[in-house]
Amino acid sequence: FAEEAKHLENLGKQTTQIPTLFAYFTEDQRQYLIQEFIDGLTLEQWPKEYGLLSEDQIYFVLERLLVVLKIVHSNNIIHRDIKPANIIFHKEGKDLVLVDFGVSKIVDPSLGTRTGTQVSSLGYTAPEQIMGKARYASDLYSLGATCLELLTGKSPIDLYDFDEAEWQWQKHLTGKKVSIELAQILNKLVTHQIKSRYQTAEEAYQDVNNFYSKKEGSQSPPKASISTQSNAQPSPQTSNQVSKIKINEFMFESVTVNRKGEIIKRTPGRAYYYQENLGSGIFMDMVYIPGGSFLMGSPASEKKQDWSKGKEEPQHRVTVPEYWLGKYQVTQAQWQAIMGNNPARFKGENRPVEKVTWDKCQEFCVKLSERTGKRYRLPSEAEWEYACRAGTSTPFNCGETITVELANYDGNYTYAEEKKGQYRQETVEVGSFAPNGWGLYEMHGNVWEWCEDGWHDSYEGAPVDGSAWNDNYFQTSYKILRGGSWHDYPACFRSPHRGTVTRDYDYDYLGLRLVME
Repeated sequence: FAEEAKHLENLGKQTTQIPTLFAYFTEDQRQYLIQEFIDGLTLEQWPKEYGLLSEDQIYFVLERLLVVLKIVHSNNIIHRDIKPANIIFHKEGKDLVLVDFGVSKIVDPSLGTRTGTQVSSLGYTAPEQIMGKARYASDLYSLGATCLELLTGKSPIDLYDFDEAEWQWQKHLTGKKVSIELAQILNKLVTHQIKSRYQTAEEAYQDVNNFYSKKEGSQSPPKASISTQSNAQPSPQTSNQVSKIKINEFMFESVTVNRKGEIIKRTPGRAYYYQENLGSGIFMDMVYIPGGSFLMGSPASEKKQDWSKGKEEPQHRVTVPEYWLGKYQVTQAQWQAIMGNNPARFKGENRPVEKVTWDKCQEFCVKLSERTGKRYRLPSEAEWEYACRAGTSTPFNCGETITVELANYDGNYTYAEEKKGQYRQETVEVGSFAPNGWGLYEMHGNVWEWCEDGWHDSYEGAPVDGSAWNDNYFQTSYKILRGGSWHDYPACFRSPHRGTVTRDYDYDYLGLRLVME
């Protein structure tokens, strides 16, 4: 008991996803562990409060639990009791915490795989563990069974057909669709044959991340979270407009880098969104952006191109009302569904549409609005920067610099002290990189995004209410571009950077992202 307690004490020091062990002792012939109290909902309680988990949320559960299992197993410990009741979403830490190590077991390599005692929770326990031979893969089985329950609302014992000797969980999805790739991952986690199951948490972790970040022909779901502290968004207010749409949540993980481009922080987040049905199985995800104020523009001291000097000044405080913004840049499939054509050079349904003029974007907004009965439009320059920054004040929403692992640009050039990187020389699918702190993807790079505003040489006299700035003929001819593109330098990606071309200009780096008021 003392030996296992010391291992748990060590685990708690290695990750915040395992409660800190404060003390352990024996009293009145009973053994006690005193651990940190994790304040939050268990994943057994979560569906009762918020409904069954979506595919994006299941991804988060897999990703976060596999991370902690890699640590647990690397310390020669098997948890042996992974189930929804033993996973808590910490309302303060905004992460999943694995609890109840009371029946965990240290694996002694000299004893092979036998762990002696039989410990099981009906439905979640791997067959070999029931026989007293738990191994690392047994925890992976329990994690898979947990995910099946969170998807279906059914106990794993009710999802397995003992007559046919096979899992039939997909019959219980109640209209929900799960991608083939995720189904394959879940089925491999819960297969009864150990040799056909994932052998290590690292192996499963790699499959999960490869599926979401590299698979072709599908829009990559976000890295996710169920809630967040600094990234939490107040709930959308129930207005006449909002009441006509079904609001969902998605979870994600944003990152922060230092001047060398090294990730120094990973922050889980939650955002609200709805899906606009464009027909033929094409949807557009719109993320809720809470109203607020921010300091727009950049200080004179911020590193920028000579051309930009003075054009992002003076910094001024702007108050922006709430709105909905596209989670992704408008894709070619979405453009095709509304306009009936695809002007893009770099073809791909889930790549951003490009080679679109400002006027064509206006036509797209009109047709989409007429079809849906909502008002879609290009964002104002203030709305765009407010959403891009997502509460940050650094040059980039990911920190002091940016890397080719976080955006699509010409990696032959650098901004701070990061290394040079890949120059892809084309667009990539939307959702290919980590989102910002509000769950918005590719706000830096891939394609420039048209804004509603006309060009002004500075912010002198700019509106402070978040509205677009159009006040004379020149401003109606030259329109604002934001975000940078696949062929630009990283300095063009800064949150406050401004670009401009004439409204009738089209090229393979010009795209759009929409606002719904």
